[in-house]
Amino acid sequence: MTTSSIPVTRLNTPGPRAQAIVERDQKFISPSYPRDYPFVMDHGKGTEVWDVDGNRYLDFAAGIAVCSTGHSHPRVVKAVQEQADKFLHISSDFYHEKWVKLGEKLDLIAPFKEDALSFMTNSGAEAVEAAIKLARFHTGRSRFIGFHGGFHGRTMGALAFTSSKAVQRRGFNQAMPGVTLVPFPNSYRPRLQFDASREDYGHAVVNYIENVIFTYETPAEEVAAILVEPIQGEGGYVVPPDSFYPKLRELCDKHGILLIVDEVQSGMGRTGKWWAIQHWGVEPDMVCSAKGIASGMPLGALIARKSVMTWPAGAHGNTYGGNPLSCSASLETIALLEEGLLENTREVGHYAMDILEEMAARHPSIGQVRGKGLMIGVEFVKNKDTKERGPDVRNRVVHHGFEHGLLLLGCGRNTIRLTPPLSVSRDEIDEALTIFEHCITLAERDTGLI
Repeated sequence: MTTSSIPVTRLNTPGPRAQAIVERDQKFISPSYPRDYPFVMDHGKGTEVWDVDGNRYLDFAAGIAVCSTGHSHPRVVKAVQEQADKFLHISSDFYHEKWVKLGEKLDLIAPFKEDALSFMTNSGAEAVEAAIKLARFHTGRSRFIGFHGGFHGRTMGALAFTSSKAVQRRGFNQAMPGVTLVPFPNSYRPRLQFDASREDYGHAVVNYIENVIFTYETPAEEVAAILVEPIQGEGGYVVPPDSFYPKLRELCDKHGILLIVDEVQSGMGRTGKWWAIQHWGVEPDMVCSAKGIASGMPLGALIARKSVMTWPAGAHGNTYGGNPLSCSASLETIALLEEGLLENTREVGHYAMDILEEMAARHPSIGQVRGKGLMIGVEFVKNKDTKERGPDVRNRVVHHGFEHGLLLLGCGRNTIRLTPPLSVSRDEIDEALTIFEHCITLAERDTGLI
């Protein structure tokens, strides 16, 4: 349980310096960035961050699950500084050792037995774009299957698969053609009718792809790949039934379809394993990685089976992918994960889940707590029996969190994600979840639930 003696105080925020910077931002920065509240960062260490007015926060957003080793981990900072003293950039027309070392390391931790080749990128969306192109090239096929609620980026190819919010597509007409979206197996909110006495919801979704999509809409022999987040991120931190991925792998094998897992948010130790797909014992054909791969430095990677990465020189490339500073940060990040942060993620994640499940029993607004490791979602409802969504409750909790020293982000329509750095301690979990519960109580009072 959280420690009731931990004080919860309301901050005087945003302060004058933060307000002034926000006003300048509004004059010169694109309005497309979604900002829920006016946090203006000054500096951070580990799980703690401070704004420009000196207010201290616990960061349970971690740059959207990016700051995996915590803010400014000294070993990561040192690795970047040492590399910066040597050289900042060399294009992919040439070679550098940090790039090669990172490729060797990714081969060792890839979630398949076959040798892995990596294409280095700058972001998750770019890794997804590379996966789409490679799948088409390797298979000679042009169609894809994706899932409702998925998020894979906002570039035009990735956008064809992204469907966690309508605003992400509104005004852009049709993105890349040839993508069919199907329901993700969200057992808490199933969209497909199925006979629960004969199959579970994971099997029902795969059977729907086989018996409906492949029969009436998209010929299986034209499908290059199925792209899926092992645990949906922006769609609500949805964990599928255990049956889903083994059954989906069988479907792909049956029809010669590649299985691409988007581990941009769920990978690199976030769930207590290197990759979330490993919780189900399934080997994909490609992995898209970014976010936590380099502790905040811009880096992504498409990791593919060697037998799949068959494109020739010049078929795909970039200028900044494999940047030496980012590769240095990634190598140190992986070392820190190996040396204890993976284990910490498992242990502290279990601890947090236990507290949250007890909390859910006390609060009428918490419909479900779900997740693995430190990728945890709390879904808010107005009524636990009907599961009526509670986005107003969720939004109030997020804003109350900001007012009381806890940085939170929403996802889906009514879920809050808890994604602290993988270095977070039990004491920080206690403090953060004490604030979190206080904010839930305030939100329930605001909305008349209590």
